Amino acid sequence: MLGTALAVACGGPTPPRVILFMADGAGNGHWTAARIARPDLAVAAFAVQGQMHSQGVDHLVTSSGPGATAIATGVRTTLRAVGVGPDEEPVTTVLEYATARGMGTGLVTTAMLTDATPAAFATHYPKRDHLAAAEQMARQSVTVLLGGGRMMFANAVLDEGKRALDVMRQRYPYVDTPAALRALDPDTITALLGLFAEEDLPPASQRVPTLADMTRTALAVLDRDPDGFFLLVETEETDTQAHANAPFDTIAAEMLAYDDAIRVATEYRARHPGTLVIVTSDHECGGISVHEDVSGKPVLVYATTGHTAGLVPVFADGPGAERFRGLLDNDEVGRRLISLVRRD
Repeated sequence: MLGTALAVACGGPTPPRVILFMADGAGNGHWTAARIARPDLAVAAFAVQGQMHSQGVDHLVTSSGPGATAIATGVRTTLRAVGVGPDEEPVTTVLEYATARGMGTGLVTTAMLTDATPAAFATHYPKRDHLAAAEQMARQSVTVLLGGGRMMFANAVLDEGKRALDVMRQRYPYVDTPAALRALDPDTITALLGLFAEEDLPPASQRVPTLADMTRTALAVLDRDPDGFFLLVETEETDTQAHANAPFDTIAAEMLAYDDAIRVATEYRARHPGTLVIVTSDHECGGISVHEDVSGKPVLVYATTGHTAGLVPVFADGPGAERFRGLLDNDEVGRRLISLVRRD
């Protein structure tokens, strides 16, 4: 029996459409780099800004699994857990609540769809396991799935002996190239599976389709659902490059590709005012601060090649955005998000 973790009663409007953006590992240093590279970031116009603490139930410095789980379920959990509570029992996610209400749902990522952040919204297991995530995702009813991880779905075997990818291709219109994605007519489909890489998609400088491309297509498909939708959009390379202590230009390029996708959502919101857009992260990576060299050019200084307990920003715009103002814990963000989708 899936558990629930709602302990918040918040007033205010409830949006029929919710778009959640997560930049893996992106803290305030990442956003400082982005703002230097592009002063007119999409989030600069958001009505609400806050900060989020990302710790887990038994650790201060979290990882993507428990960090995303707290936001997806409203429950803090143990290190490396995905979609389960500290007792290792499954906890209902915001995406699953949306499905239960008849809303459309979507997961869009530059990582493998089975990676910890997207998996935390649609699967449940005590330790990160890509094949287990593929098996569970194949049984879920997510409307739109776009990202990488083709090899995981091809190798995951369901109880009946069938490959997860084969089963999913029978249920979904399927694309696996940027050209096929561009050729789609969203008005002719009500669901979509797109797997564009065997593992993660490449860095922003080489990435096709872009995160903005995938976001635009996902919104076009989900827009057809009269009951609204919940969509998660994640960029992963912001974490990978911070682990590598990448230079300013690399981090900025990843953040600007992310900003391009956020702009797609803000343009959609302008046409559909009853849409809430939230932008945040699962945790901070690198302990990034921005300095300048002798010529005045920005440079990044890293405190670590790992994650930190640094606060991460939260930006929100649209109906219900006020719930995300101020200094919040990650599980509190999750409970407030769930309360909006449940329309409590």
